[in-house]
Amino acid sequence: MENRGTMTKSELIQRIAELNPHLYHRDVDRIVSTIFDEIAEALARGDRVELRGFGAFSVKQRESRIGRNPRTGEAVPVAAKAVPFFKTGKQLRERLNVE
Repeated sequence: MENRGTMTKSELIQRIAELNPHLYHRDVDRIVSTIFDEIAEALARGDRVELRGFGAFSVKQRESRIGRNPRTGEAVPVAAKAVPFFKTGKQLRERLNVE
């Protein structure tokens, strides 16, 4: 399988529109944007989003810590923060690892 690089949101919308000629491009754009917005909103609320066969999006909390400035080596405080996390589903992992 060849590596095709990165797919942007607009390329994803274009690909879905090509595969579904019965849908208007603007409707595909609205659908994709709505899905991404809903996932982001759920994560912002602290919810987990599971797409069976694809994976699960969740939020992990990172504790505050003391880091190092790479330029000076000086110790600097790093605040606690929430970070998005994605865990692939079994079907997606299997699809990626076909021999």
